[in-house]
Amino acid sequence: MISTLEERLDNLGGAGIDEAFLLPFDETIAKLDARTFLDGIVAGKIGARVLVVGENFRFGAGRQGDAAFARERMEALGIGFVAVGQLEDRGERVSSTRIRKAIAAGDFEVADALLGAPYAIPGRVVVGAGRGHDLGFPTANLEVSPHKLIPAEGVYRCIARYDGRDYAALLSIGTNPTFNGSASSIEVWLRDFDRTIYGEQLSVRELRFLRAQRRFGSAAELLEQMRADVAAVPYPTFV
Repeated sequence: MISTLEERLDNLGGAGIDEAFLLPFDETIAKLDARTFLDGIVAGKIGARVLVVGENFRFGAGRQGDAAFARERMEALGIGFVAVGQLEDRGERVSSTRIRKAIAAGDFEVADALLGAPYAIPGRVVVGAGRGHDLGFPTANLEVSPHKLIPAEGVYRCIARYDGRDYAALLSIGTNPTFNGSASSIEVWLRDFDRTIYGEQLSVRELRFLRAQRRFGSAAELLEQMRADVAAVPYPTFV
């Protein structure tokens, strides 16, 4: 997912929505025809006063319902209806497919523009192997939702947010090939930060690709590259 359920709820709250009612798309809902869904669920159980959908909205078993049908039925029931037009960027439709391709390619300037906000990866800090600390570059190992879309392996400069404050940071996604790692990990190094924050929440955003992951001949070679990576991270201008 580009945005997990928790992120979407946070975004709704930030937009001024006080409450959200989550309707699970289970087999019962999936079998409903379009009219029954509108009459029984939207108008009946939810008691909607206005229905807002995208203009390409399809619903009901077999995707039989569309925005035109929804408008007709809502008006008949005395319920307001709004169909939101399709957004475009540089003459092309803004879609989750375009955004996912940009993220997969490491092109976050495009992804962020299409999203209208920086792509963020939130997670919980967990105990890692401790190699970064041994090398003098302690990192926070991030445990991310298994449903979250993760960028391609590589090293990125980014901004990390912890406890309401932003830090210039480096993000490494990969298997630590220099140490013959097998499982992929997400590690974040924060400039001017030396706290232990296991179990706490951390988020990274404004990712910009620096280099691909590769195997180094020794830990010393890796350390030299890490110093070069750090030099590519500007000192923050934010507070």
